[in-house]
Amino acid sequence: MTVNSFLKQYVWITSLSAALLLIGNAWRPSNSQIAIQLEQRDKVMEMFHHAYTAYMTNAFPADELMPIACKGRIRGITPSRGDVDDVLGNFSLTLVDTLDTLGVLGLYDEFEDAVKKVEKTVTFQTDVMVSVFETIIRMLGGLLGGHSVALELQEEHGRMMWYNNSLLKLATNLGNKLLPAFNTTTGIPFSRINLLTGAVRKAKDKDTCTACAGTMLLEMAALTRYTGDSVYESCARRAMDYLWSRRQRSTDLMGTVLNVENGEWIRRESGVGAGIDSYYEYLLKGYIFLGDETYLERFNAHYMAIKQYMNQSPLLVDVLMHKPTTSARHFVDALSAFWPGLQVLKGDVQTAIRTHELLYQVFTRHTFLPEAFTTSFDIHWGQYPLRPEFAESTYLLYKATGDPYYIEVGKTIVENLEKRARVKCGFAGIKDVRTFTHEDRMDSYFLAEMFKYLYLLFTPENNKVGIAIDKYILTTEAHVLPLKLSLQKSFFNNVSFPEINSPANAEDNFERSCVNSVYVKSGSLTLTKKLRREVNIADKDLIKQQPKCTTPDSNLVKTWYGPRQLQANEFVPGNKKHMDILEKMGISIVMLPDGKVQLIQQLNSAHSKTDASEGAVFMQEMIDMARTSGSETQPKPVYVKVSGTFDKQPFILKGGPAQFGPQLDDSNEVFGTLAFSVPYDACSALENPDQINGKIVLVVRGQCMFINKVANVEKAGGTGVIILDNTSGTSYDNSAPFAMAGDEKTETNIPAVFLFHKEGALIEKSLPKSKLNNISVILTSQFKPSETQQHSEVSLENQKKSRTNKEVETCKSHTATEKKSLTDDGDLAQQPKNEKTSTDSENPETLNDEL
Repeated sequence: MTVNSFLKQYVWITSLSAALLLIGNAWRPSNSQIAIQLEQRDKVMEMFHHAYTAYMTNAFPADELMPIACKGRIRGITPSRGDVDDVLGNFSLTLVDTLDTLGVLGLYDEFEDAVKKVEKTVTFQTDVMVSVFETIIRMLGGLLGGHSVALELQEEHGRMMWYNNSLLKLATNLGNKLLPAFNTTTGIPFSRINLLTGAVRKAKDKDTCTACAGTMLLEMAALTRYTGDSVYESCARRAMDYLWSRRQRSTDLMGTVLNVENGEWIRRESGVGAGIDSYYEYLLKGYIFLGDETYLERFNAHYMAIKQYMNQSPLLVDVLMHKPTTSARHFVDALSAFWPGLQVLKGDVQTAIRTHELLYQVFTRHTFLPEAFTTSFDIHWGQYPLRPEFAESTYLLYKATGDPYYIEVGKTIVENLEKRARVKCGFAGIKDVRTFTHEDRMDSYFLAEMFKYLYLLFTPENNKVGIAIDKYILTTEAHVLPLKLSLQKSFFNNVSFPEINSPANAEDNFERSCVNSVYVKSGSLTLTKKLRREVNIADKDLIKQQPKCTTPDSNLVKTWYGPRQLQANEFVPGNKKHMDILEKMGISIVMLPDGKVQLIQQLNSAHSKTDASEGAVFMQEMIDMARTSGSETQPKPVYVKVSGTFDKQPFILKGGPAQFGPQLDDSNEVFGTLAFSVPYDACSALENPDQINGKIVLVVRGQCMFINKVANVEKAGGTGVIILDNTSGTSYDNSAPFAMAGDEKTETNIPAVFLFHKEGALIEKSLPKSKLNNISVILTSQFKPSETQQHSEVSLENQKKSRTNKEVETCKSHTATEKKSLTDDGDLAQQPKNEKTSTDSENPETLNDEL
């Protein structure tokens, strides 16, 4: 590492806590307020002792305490709870998960005793299937956090000089036992692994959640930095890279569950809660911990997409990753309570204040945050399993603002836990917040996270004990990992460090998020109070309100002089270079429910004011082009004429053209008989070239780009390709005009036609009763009704209806402009005002994301 790189990294690390306290340091609590904090901290310490002693007395060495029964929960002995028990490995989970909490709370004697107990009792020789995700964040993280605390006690306090890295040795052993789970084609680990044998269940555990695959970078990187073995960090990075590659390219949104072998999305819901939450967290914290700007860039892309598509201010509602204007569900789960804390780390403090306030009002209405609540803030799932995420966000907001309001929020959390969850043996989860009946569980994260966050919240700046928390990053399980680990030699070449001294970069970063256009540096708490007053869950129209950004510089150019990065008439949808330029200009592409593509510019998302100005010119050019050209810009249909089927009745199907390869026209038609590709998606070399040669080949959409399919068919000797849609229910007449995009690199020399699902099903339906060699096909641009008749099932009523008055939403960020509706003949109609600029393209599939 060069001296320059070292200095950059050192400045970044030592500036982290200062950035968090940028606002808070301007405000100084009074002596009476400090007294309240210390009083509450003492209460938290008493509550922790009650819970920890209950576990050690009644449950250890079992994984968890059953606080109602006052006994331990032991895998294989205690009645099973199903998948919930996958976190249990008979390895003293709660003790390991609590190790660094003892250090943070300054309980050095108890920590020393706990380390000795772990050395004597913890083993990974149990024949059970465990969750890879939970084992990494709780057990591996707990061991590494404990090791980090032990080293600080040695270096700073002269204690535990007998400690010989035993926790690190256990962590290395555990890391090695988990590695076989990563032996997949994608690098995404199987969801479960046998702790003793390393076996995985390839059929049963082939699906995993996005958070499960994307929440290991901190722990695995720390293990690599501590041991010098790159394999752990390499596995985590590979998984993160693959997840990024599976984002929906048109929206930058992620799904929730995917297949570990082929990467197919199983669940396409996109949100910030269960199943995806900590993936976002580890992108941002991966940047903070490792200094790798790759993760920051990815986080920023996702963050902008979340604000654009999910934001029903101040609520975030799940949408479909590929159809972001479609809500995926109408409730919010409790795990999303971590989001305001992450927004603080991002620097989006004002939005964090509003989101947290909404959660707090739900919290006070129901005493705790229910496991899920509806968009009208009623209970959806009434359970409260002692989750700590709301306390986490409360702590981080206090650090960022210094507002004593968050001390009062913390007091309410403490009081409600004490009143409703405390039992003789520890604290019990709440089965239903409407009745406050208890559930016989005290999950390990309660000791690992809840008391840690509350203790830190109530610890004044001048009264710190325990460990030097500002020198650590907290994992998703609140385990402490030293920031100085990133100073060690990296095994990876793509690590880069921010030019934090650059005024130009600082200006660009400042303008990139409108919500931070005002910083609370003066010490006044007026703004935080004002932001909270804007949130009232009793207001039925609350979630309909849209966030309003401060008005940017109004002097954006209306015309442009000098060289341009991209003009509207040069734009090729799907061209990566063009898409990157649009991203710089703050322009994103959205798929609408009716299949249209919408271009939206958000000025504050542009990389610079110059980019924003050019983007505004580009958007106006696109609107002008749409106005003047009308339907002429729509792709013209092409046709597939089929004859020789079992019913002897020829028919014609209407489809979409390709924007690559030879175009079908008056002088170019293709005749042939049909063949199937093997594999059917044609995304790899075809296995049946003898059957393909000289034929028109049927392939199915999905898994790769259109042009890759056509190229593979051409290599096998095919003369044309018909690509069948795999989305059920689509048809040419109920979809927007469609054209298949290329990649600007691959060349093909055979024509291709796209058929929607309903039209494609007619061909597939005809094949089983016919010999393929008897079925003749013509790919053509000409439709001659006199030659044949439309098949009865394709004579869709929609053909008789004019497709006019298709609304094109236009809105301009931060500037009151009129929404315009573009009809097929190019007329413009006046619509209500909005705050974004957008234009629609009548070509939804010119995004070459075929995944």
